[in-house]
Amino acid sequence: MRKVLVISGTPRNGGNSERLCEEFAKGAKEAGNEVELISLRGKEIGFCNACDYCMNHDRVCCVKDDVGEILEKMVAADVLVMASPVYYFAVDAQIKALIDRTYCIWDQPGLMNKEFYYLMTSWREYEWAMDCTLECFRGFAKCLKGSKEMGYICAKGFWDKGEIEGSKFLEQAYEMGKSVQ
Repeated sequence: MRKVLVISGTPRNGGNSERLCEEFAKGAKEAGNEVELISLRGKEIGFCNACDYCMNHDRVCCVKDDVGEILEKMVAADVLVMASPVYYFAVDAQIKALIDRTYCIWDQPGLMNKEFYYLMTSWREYEWAMDCTLECFRGFAKCLKGSKEMGYICAKGFWDKGEIEGSKFLEQAYEMGKSVQ
């Protein structure tokens, strides 16, 4: 059994990328894993101040918000699933703020050797529509020693809430979740 943490960055309740998260989580649970889905919507996530307070205070950030609890869950997980809608061909602000806030522990054993999956949605169907989003996720993982990309989904052509229903991408997310061993 693996500990799987699914992090939904979408600000939209029940949005298309969140639906991908739900299906991934469903598949991973059915495969016998311990799964938690966290939505960043409604969480208080401040920006990294680049003050290095954490480097001189036992890796504890001076910004007091919901990030500390999320980082604990990221450390405890074996598998991290990160999801974002594409905003201006990049990740959304919520997921980027969380990534930046991992600075206080990015080089610590707790964030090393994680398996990563990425789930993305975009209303644009350009071939390159998700290149920057995927590279942002990959760039984060490259900073974490021993990280391993296990898969990703680029669901293009979905804007309105619920448009993704009935698409092949929900089944792909479910099957990807079931593959977590």
